[in-house]
Amino acid sequence: MNYLFDFYQSLLTPKQRKYMSLYYLDDFSLGEIAEEFEVSRQAVYDNIKRTEAMLEEYEQKLQLLDKFELRLGLLSKLRAVAESNATPEEMKVLIDSLEKLD
Repeated sequence: MNYLFDFYQSLLTPKQRKYMSLYYLDDFSLGEIAEEFEVSRQAVYDNIKRTEAMLEEYEQKLQLLDKFELRLGLLSKLRAVAESNATPEEMKVLIDSLEKLD
């Protein structure tokens, strides 16, 4: 969830960002967040669950996290291939795979 929040937080409302930040990044409890915003724990819980669903939906549609992870894997392979004195063709295959991600 933290990675999804990193990638898609700009698509959230300020309140959603604050709740998620407090809950996931600052490790606040639902009660602590509720107290700070003067709402019920249930309201905080509902907001966080709705926001989590939204983040997962954004990832299904935009696939930014998935592409990021694939890109990291391909870069790692490219680095290993380059260090092993691979053929230009092997390197080209990996570079082509990277280009196709965008």
